[in-house]
Amino acid sequence: VQLVESGGGLVQPGGSLRLSCTASGFTLSRYEVRWFRQAPGKERELVAFITTVGDIPNYIDSVKGRFTISRDNAKNTVYLQMGFLKPEDTAVYSCNAFGYWGQGTQVTVSS
Repeated sequence: VQLVESGGGLVQPGGSLRLSCTASGFTLSRYEVRWFRQAPGKERELVAFITTVGDIPNYIDSVKGRFTISRDNAKNTVYLQMGFLKPEDTAVYSCNAFGYWGQGTQVTVSS
């Protein structure tokens, strides 16, 4: 059983990235999935989550209108589409579901 994130990288301010959280060993669609981030010197914070019933997305205020969380059940994957990125979005992004965590993927927003 594991979660694997991918899709991070270096992007200029205003750019976009799509992060993926892919599960193996369990069916991701049966669980609420949360994306967290942790910037250097800061506590980990919940960025977005998607519910099991109705796939309702939820976001922290600082990313509303810029980030979109969604599921692809055929791929057993949850995405975090990030747009209009800002330097303050720089962090290690991790997903969490069913009590498991991925290893994290680095997102760096810099010119």
